[in-house]
Amino acid sequence: MQNWKEVESLFEAKKEVVILSHRSPDGDSIGSSLGVAEFLEQKSQNVQVITPDPAPTFLNWLKGFDRIINFEKHTEEVKEKIKNAEVIVCLDFNTLSRIGSEFEAVVRNNKEAYFINIDHHQNPEDFANFQLSDTTASSTAQLVFDFIDQLGGKSLVNKSLAECLYTGILTDTGSFRFSSTSAKTHETVAELMKAGVQPSEIHQRIYDSYSVDRLKLIGFALNERLNIYKKYNTGIIYLSEKDLNQFHFQKGDTEGLVNYPLSVGTIKMSILITEKDGKVKMSFRSKGDFHVNELAKKYFNGGGHFNAAGGISDVSVLETVKKIEGLFEEYEEQLLA
Repeated sequence: MQNWKEVESLFEAKKEVVILSHRSPDGDSIGSSLGVAEFLEQKSQNVQVITPDPAPTFLNWLKGFDRIINFEKHTEEVKEKIKNAEVIVCLDFNTLSRIGSEFEAVVRNNKEAYFINIDHHQNPEDFANFQLSDTTASSTAQLVFDFIDQLGGKSLVNKSLAECLYTGILTDTGSFRFSSTSAKTHETVAELMKAGVQPSEIHQRIYDSYSVDRLKLIGFALNERLNIYKKYNTGIIYLSEKDLNQFHFQKGDTEGLVNYPLSVGTIKMSILITEKDGKVKMSFRSKGDFHVNELAKKYFNGGGHFNAAGGISDVSVLETVKKIEGLFEEYEEQLLA
């Protein structure tokens, strides 16, 4: 499903294009979306970036962020955009269920649009006319650069576009420390730096711009809501909606929090459990060959990468902690390997 000539000819005439990211969009999904938007706008396309729910505000400095609309807040406008879309670009998700069931139904209702899917997650659904899928890639943003390059658009990668893609790569590789970081990743970053990216500047905007409330939330989470299970090399951080509200939670305030327990040398798996708007969401991270995506898929209606996954719990935060504790024996051998 990689007819490059077909995609290239697709954008020879002006099209109505919508770009979609997954629920709870992160740096990779937003950076990739805004990067593709900038590229297609330079090719005279009419483009709209749409998210299922609000994008994290710590990325509001990226070009085009202020023009993103989300399905939750602008439902009728989004429905109209999807209905009229001639091209739908799906970024950083492997199945349409990742955008939420209600939004998925709206998107699937458009039977005429040409679907493009660019993603690096395992087990991609066969829903697109064109699919660029590589599970070994560090990020979707890395694949977006390849997509642009393959279409002969490398000369269109200006500073603002490069900053979007660099943000996606930086955040999805954990500042280049995850095992998915490859020589290809650094080669791509080199190209983005040639286009004007200043790594120290991007890092500061993302990681050195915390609010006081966010800093206090992190301190509270590590001091009051972190459980370390030495016997199973696991750390769990759990935050109720009341906890988040205490620190005036803003979208993105828990970004990266799940990685903190992994800084303990013996910890092999880390889980962050958060409750917001009555929904209990989970983030999983691991070191080495412990595949958290399998655990997330089997017990928490989730999935993702071997060492980074997400899920949803249908019970309370504390009940979710208990449920995970009940699973330790099943995974003991792997966690202690």
